[in-house]
Amino acid sequence: MPELTLKEIARHVGGSLSGPDRKVRSVKPLEEAGEEDLSFLTLPRYLPLLESTRAGGVLVSPGIASQRLSLVVVERPYVALAKVMPLLHPPSRPYPGIHPTSVVESDCILGREVSIGAFVSVGRACRIGRGTILLAGVILGQEVQIGEDCLIHPGVRILDRCVVGDRVILHAGTVVGSDGFGFAEEGGTHWKIPQIGNVTLEDDVELGANVTVDRATFGTTRIRKGTKIDNLVQVGHNCDIGESCILVAQVGLSGSVRVGRGSIFAGQSGSVGHIQIGAGVKVGAKSAVTGDLPDGAFVIGHPARDHREWKKSQAGLGRLPELRKRVVDLERRVAQLASGPAKKES
Repeated sequence: MPELTLKEIARHVGGSLSGPDRKVRSVKPLEEAGEEDLSFLTLPRYLPLLESTRAGGVLVSPGIASQRLSLVVVERPYVALAKVMPLLHPPSRPYPGIHPTSVVESDCILGREVSIGAFVSVGRACRIGRGTILLAGVILGQEVQIGEDCLIHPGVRILDRCVVGDRVILHAGTVVGSDGFGFAEEGGTHWKIPQIGNVTLEDDVELGANVTVDRATFGTTRIRKGTKIDNLVQVGHNCDIGESCILVAQVGLSGSVRVGRGSIFAGQSGSVGHIQIGAGVKVGAKSAVTGDLPDGAFVIGHPARDHREWKKSQAGLGRLPELRKRVVDLERRVAQLASGPAKKES
């Protein structure tokens, strides 16, 4: 098992060491860490755990101090954690080669150190780049192109003519290039429109488990460089997702949606089709976007609207019972006034 000194870790993440230098062999949470473990503090609410942790070292942000612990002080501890974990917990890598149970068509081109696991099917005229790994049960259609150093997890399907860039990760059960949902209605009959386009995943894209990205009717459904997509997300045909976007679990995008760079769709949110989402947009959880959004918009609700307006309306909803009582009382008083002054008895 690899081991590193805290000084080595501090150099690697651009931080500084406060306290004695020690060797660590793994990464664990504060409450579980022992003397040979590196831990981390990323949220202020976990600060009390510093008093009791037995960690050999802790990644912390500036301003946090301890008399008994060795601290690696760095501006962004969570980013530092992401950089250190592969060093202490390097991923296992299968041996290069083709498993005897797999089928690879004779006209495919495979780069050096490609690993193809059990029961994989690679269709005609595919190209697979150097160092890419296809784990068990992966299916590639015809003329699929996959770049270098990709990791394709079990059960992934990449269908005909789709293109995958370098360092792409596709998690189990994901389908890239299934038909877009396109039909023409006539007299109650739905005629299928052939989906003759493809899907392109650019470099450093990661798709979670059971994601579906539909091929374009014409042209390309595109997910651009560095975008990360969580589990159970649906991307419709002819969408174009910009660079470095985040789509959280159960997001659904209808066809022909354009999403600008760095936008975020929170869990269970989505959009209608044929709209333009600007750069740096934030869409709140469970929200439904029904129209174009400018750069930097932050919307929430169903239909989605500016988050400040939505918060005001939600605050008003909490006062509805009180307001209803006041309206009933006002109506009663108005009715009394309208009936005129009460007559005095003689």
